[in-house]
Amino acid sequence: MFVPLVGEQGWTEDGRRSASRHMAGATRGIDASELIALSAHALPMPEDDAFADAFDRFAQARIVLLGESSHGTSEFYRARAAITRRLVERHGFNLIAVEADWPDAAIINRHVRHLPRKPHPPAFARFPQWMWRNEEVASLIAWMRRHNEGREPSQQVGFYGLDIYSLGASIEAVLRYLDEVDPDAAAVARERYGCLTPWQQSPAVYGRAALRAGYAICEEAVVRQCRELLDKRLGELDGMASDHLDAAQNARLVASAERYYRVMYYGGAESWNLRDSHMADTLDQLLQAHGPQSKAIVWAHNSHIGDARHTDMGRARGEHNIGQLCRERHPDQTALIGFGTHAGTVAAADDWDEPMQVMTVRPSRNGSFEQLCQQSGIERFMLDLREGTDEALRRRLSEPMLERYIGVIYRPDTELQSHYAQSAPAQQFDAWVWFERTRAVSPIGDQTATGGEVPDTYPFGV
Repeated sequence: MFVPLVGEQGWTEDGRRSASRHMAGATRGIDASELIALSAHALPMPEDDAFADAFDRFAQARIVLLGESSHGTSEFYRARAAITRRLVERHGFNLIAVEADWPDAAIINRHVRHLPRKPHPPAFARFPQWMWRNEEVASLIAWMRRHNEGREPSQQVGFYGLDIYSLGASIEAVLRYLDEVDPDAAAVARERYGCLTPWQQSPAVYGRAALRAGYAICEEAVVRQCRELLDKRLGELDGMASDHLDAAQNARLVASAERYYRVMYYGGAESWNLRDSHMADTLDQLLQAHGPQSKAIVWAHNSHIGDARHTDMGRARGEHNIGQLCRERHPDQTALIGFGTHAGTVAAADDWDEPMQVMTVRPSRNGSFEQLCQQSGIERFMLDLREGTDEALRRRLSEPMLERYIGVIYRPDTELQSHYAQSAPAQQFDAWVWFERTRAVSPIGDQTATGGEVPDTYPFGV
């Protein structure tokens, strides 16, 4: 049994909440899976136009963060695309910011906004290629290009990367920009960035070298270059031209990446916190650059978009994430939506830089949030976990329980130790989207070997 969707069998949203309150006293003896069934909003497949109806309620937020419990699950990508299209078309969202490197996403941004093509290497050619180089993302990109066609730049939707790993590509992008606008400044930048040149293709080696040396070998030079580019060339972010914004962010990224690769060898929370702080700062800079009416959709893993304060990440390890920072910086303007599954297949690798495989996802473990969702008996649903919805359910799901996290690496043999952590879902997320069975994304090109074939035509026509 579950409460019908809005409009079904005469129910209204107010009526659903009223019924939920009346049932609260009677739910004390009901287990959590039954509470989930009572509160769940059943969903059709993501390709159904009605799929996104349940997410209109989050359109008043300025930032909607859409998660995933793995980086290789088709249903998560397709569902996020359906929600994204709805928020863009009907509710004025104009930024899509993803857990990807800025230079790669900038190639896509130029494509979807019909900007003049510039020379560039293939987009998303670095491991893990399948995370963004897949048919599901290609479909979203094609839709964005159609949506933007004929619109004024201020009315277009952009595609941006939030992550920190593109040290070499970002250095190259800054230098290309300065070569065009100020060759003298480009010469100075080359001298400063020369410190990092030996490590551009393998920045982790820089971290080891800095650790052995006991100091920040290149920090002063790259930070000075970043500051000068921002202050002298660009001024304020508001209304910044596309090329200026791109150069400014790449300069910031070099400075952040230098520090990230330096501190990652110390262990602890610092490198994780630096990465997520960089992503949150980038998001804020995008919102500022696009003006006070801008609204953003973020695609990232549940471990990034769920509020870390209500997980082992924050409680045990002192880590924060972009979801927590958005709640703190933009109170009452943020919606955190997690995604989960019980079983199926996933695109993942055994280890970093290893070949992609289509792996079988083990059924969810006893005592996990995912198993409670599976025991609800509803194949696909959305749970609204915000205050004022179903307080009985919120109380039960505010207790710490196991939750599964699969990244680009999946190790089924050690799944409990490698992929489960304690979380309080009702505090971690504002909503939860469930698919009982899921399948792997459809990669573009041969990705069964490290550094596999990268089609030159991706995105199509570029």
